[in-house]
Amino acid sequence: MHLKKYFWPAVGLGAVIFSVWLLYHELRGLSLDELWDSIAAIPTLNWLLCVMATLVAYGALAGYDHLALLHLRKKIGWLYISVTSFTTYALSHNIGASALSGSLVRYRAYSAKGLTGAEVGVLVAFCSFTFALAVVFLAGIVLLLKPELGERFVDVLPLEASAATGALLLGAVLLYVIGSAMKLRPLSIGKIEIAYPRLPIVARQLLIGPLEIIGATAIIYFALPAAGNPGFLAVLGIFLVSFSLALLSHAPGGLGVLEIAFITGLSEMDPADVLAALLVFRLLYLVVPFIAALLVVLGFERSQLARR
Repeated sequence: MHLKKYFWPAVGLGAVIFSVWLLYHELRGLSLDELWDSIAAIPTLNWLLCVMATLVAYGALAGYDHLALLHLRKKIGWLYISVTSFTTYALSHNIGASALSGSLVRYRAYSAKGLTGAEVGVLVAFCSFTFALAVVFLAGIVLLLKPELGERFVDVLPLEASAATGALLLGAVLLYVIGSAMKLRPLSIGKIEIAYPRLPIVARQLLIGPLEIIGATAIIYFALPAAGNPGFLAVLGIFLVSFSLALLSHAPGGLGVLEIAFITGLSEMDPADVLAALLVFRLLYLVVPFIAALLVVLGFERSQLARR
């Protein structure tokens, strides 16, 4: 039991150490002055666009919880859902082991509104699946439209293989939609019943999930300079790879994992410019929301204590 408790933190720490080591070898010739010049070169308009993209991303994240509660047929106020979702993702993105940390925050918030532990478990699984569905959907589109993207990470991958992979991914999404339209029977696992989402909810999943990822990608895209920029679709594809690796690594904030993936994927760009864009992303998407989420948690716990 004690080993399980420390397993994922150890995995995350190991991922950070390994990624930072790789990053050091990639950037050992980079000076702080070069990095600062890249940050200072970002126009004011692009900073505003980055802030707007952050708001879009976190607004869509609130939709994850809203859809899950619609699926569970539970009615909770939109403001409460939005604050809970914001707090959940702001903390889990920074802490790592997002499934575990997100579950704890959601259980604390939604149990106060009458949800059972099993219902919160279904909600967490639904939100995780919505994100995975969005990754598969967008990856399929990107690989079909830009099959050469795979060559940024694997030199020997043929264009036909990338396009075929994209078609398979979109086919999997189509099967999911068809399954919803057919109204398949619920799956029972012990006391937990997993019902297939209704078609209107599936349609919203395919809108809200991609919107969140596109918003997060846009933060990096707008912070990158125009010179050498391969375009939004390429940046989106690299983001899908890097963010998925960051989540799988359980590294807090994807530290080091995002950086090495982007520097590898954007090898034609100046590493200082890439790193500056990622620092902007970390500031707006991770650090500022994390500080705000801590204040929300403190306020919530204080209100709960006052009630007792």
